[in-house]
Amino acid sequence: MPLPTSFVANLTCPTFSEIAAELKREGRQPQAKFCGLWNEVAPSDLYCYLHARYGRPNGLQNWLRSDSSDNLIHWEWMLQASPGWVLFQGMSFRTAVIFLDVPGACSDDMPELAAQIKADFSNQAKSMGQVRQSLEHWTEFVNPYQRIRSSVNSLLAELDALGLSAEDEPVPDIQGLRSMPNGYLAEMAAKYSKGLGLCFGIRSMLPVMAESFVNLLLFALMRPELKSDQRLRDNTIRQPIDIRIKSLSINCVGFNSPVDYTHLAFKDYNSLVNERNDLLHGNVVLEKLRFNEVYFSGRVPIFKRYRSLWERTLGVDIQAVGLHRLANEVEVVERMVEQLKSHLNPETRDLIDQASGQRDLGLDQKRGKFGILFSRQLVDMFPPDND
Repeated sequence: MPLPTSFVANLTCPTFSEIAAELKREGRQPQAKFCGLWNEVAPSDLYCYLHARYGRPNGLQNWLRSDSSDNLIHWEWMLQASPGWVLFQGMSFRTAVIFLDVPGACSDDMPELAAQIKADFSNQAKSMGQVRQSLEHWTEFVNPYQRIRSSVNSLLAELDALGLSAEDEPVPDIQGLRSMPNGYLAEMAAKYSKGLGLCFGIRSMLPVMAESFVNLLLFALMRPELKSDQRLRDNTIRQPIDIRIKSLSINCVGFNSPVDYTHLAFKDYNSLVNERNDLLHGNVVLEKLRFNEVYFSGRVPIFKRYRSLWERTLGVDIQAVGLHRLANEVEVVERMVEQLKSHLNPETRDLIDQASGQRDLGLDQKRGKFGILFSRQLVDMFPPDND
């Protein structure tokens, strides 16, 4: 049976004592039907509408929730229908709509329920506007530093799983091939080819990861007078990386001391950037790319030193891509990040430690407020109905 056309109009908001009496009613065995609204009615519009019409959320879940954003159910209204009850529960992925003792109610009624609610917006428009004005408006965004760091860590784990060890690899010469299983060299070549590709990607990303941490500090800690002026803000974040680092304590709050750019951590970072640029842009730097010397008598090669098949093939690529330098370059970035954090006061450092490990961050643009809105855990549920 479809919902009556006056279903929403007839919903009333019981007192807490009436709700308590219903929950304590002897022999209570309500017939429940669990449905849901996704974006048929925007959840913020639904919240403002219910708040404007019925006042603050009155459901039991409002007393059971923790005082944080880390809840399965964020808000709940328990309204009296004729007959029965209907619960609206704001969750992270939908608004659960639970019909208790409402004969025939089902998921097919959701379009009609949404239409009736939106049709009543005009009657509550002024009050809805007042409720909306009382809310903090936050924008969620992806943390570039954590996104890059997560990608680097994934690639490092994938590289480590290959177990590459050029120094210890049992590479046979032509005479030793007889003792090796068929396909050994081809399998090894494929493994190293994949590993060198991973290494190339990681080394290309490491300086970007370090720079993104500097940008996170600027975004989170920039002084309000700079942040509120677009020209000043843009000028601050578009400076060369060394200027951004040297002026962090000037342009940001939360620093106990100026950043000493002469520290070894930043010298190593500059070297890392130069290495990355040569690698990424294909710069021909002979001292970094040379791997052999040979004489010629006319067209006759005379080798200065014989090198193995391994050294002439995969060994050249290993040297050029810098597999042996990767672990040290990861440490260079870690040392730079730690050196920057060492200049922060304890409260600010705690904020940055938390924010830097969070993929999703939030910004209240009206107040210029930055923060972590949700935990890293995403949980969803949808209870079955009585059947």
